Amino acid sequence: MDLPQKFGKYTLLRRLATGGMAEIFLARQQGMGGFEKEVVVKRLLPTHAQNEELVTMFLDEARIAANLTHPNIAQIFDLGRAGDDYFIAMEFVRGVDLRRLCAQGIAEDAFLPRHHAVRIVAEVCDALAYAHAKTDEEGRPMHIVHRDVSPTNVLITYEGGVKLVDFGIAKASNKANVTKAGQIKGKFGYMAPEQALGGHLDHRTDLFAVGINLYEITVGRRLFKADNEVETLEAIEQARVVPPREVDPDYPEALERIVLKALARDPDARYQSARDLQMALEEYLAGAGMRSTAGMLAEYVRSLFAEQIELEAEESARLREEAKALEDEGQGPAEAAEAPAAAPPRPRPPLRRPSPRRRPPRPWRSPRRRWRPRRRPSSIPGPR
Repeated sequence: MDLPQKFGKYTLLRRLATGGMAEIFLARQQGMGGFEKEVVVKRLLPTHAQNEELVTMFLDEARIAANLTHPNIAQIFDLGRAGDDYFIAMEFVRGVDLRRLCAQGIAEDAFLPRHHAVRIVAEVCDALAYAHAKTDEEGRPMHIVHRDVSPTNVLITYEGGVKLVDFGIAKASNKANVTKAGQIKGKFGYMAPEQALGGHLDHRTDLFAVGINLYEITVGRRLFKADNEVETLEAIEQARVVPPREVDPDYPEALERIVLKALARDPDARYQSARDLQMALEEYLAGAGMRSTAGMLAEYVRSLFAEQIELEAEESARLREEAKALEDEGQGPAEAAEAPAAAPPRPRPPLRRPSPRRRPPRPWRSPRRRWRPRRRPSSIPGPR
């Protein structure tokens, strides 16, 4: 596909990702009086356009997310069809996902400070508390369960904001597509025991996944990661959790209690709402004398991704100029393909590897590698 390219009222600028169900583009919307806005367009793959079940799942995602208006949830702007293609237009979040943030922190020998980690998870809990309590137009509970609260679905903006994304497999009472009994949906390694067993799910299922994320980004290693998916699921089903203080004797006892309660195998033994878990985390930060503001988190993120931010700004300016030329000339895809090729964008910088003398924790590597307890990064100020 030649880009930029017109797509309904949007101009597709750059392909961001392609999955098994859809492809995602950075796009530009232009309106009257010089109005313009960058959005993300998620387009159902043409090969799935005739698959009724997949189309229904795609539309369900938009219907669920469109009902959610919260600062910690990426917004849905539009649902439509351009020709034979179904699409969703959503908020473009400038930032990185939680997995990449931690990976870059390892590469820079500046792993995510604990106070920022707790703050990020508290913001995710705020988003889930809102989604879990959401009602429809008639006041009936929607019973939304995200089912995929994983590091790749938690975005950290360059301004220090936290966004929960991708309600593609969310469970809700108003969904047209119903998950069959015993069917498993979600990422292996971030499921609750009842989810791995194909059992009944409710809002507490999401809280177990939150507990996994909290464990990994504060302890510094994967929790449920075995040699294969079968062993991973077995570990989750039995909720085999090594207490954080057995990994790192300096791990705070108060935070360990929160983590282990969130990871209780029995849903009745967990926190009973995302709000309860959020309040426990807020109280921990206050009791430990820790502060993590959006500005402080932004400073940390920008220190890790300064080069990428600069390259993204250059690329964004170039793409805007190309899109404007395409819109002004009224070119369609065929004419755009014949236009002179623009200079290729500068490649994004790879993750810089740490010095061979340094051995930072590797939270998303195989557990067969020896793990060393996390050390306070000297370059990041603030209490641990």
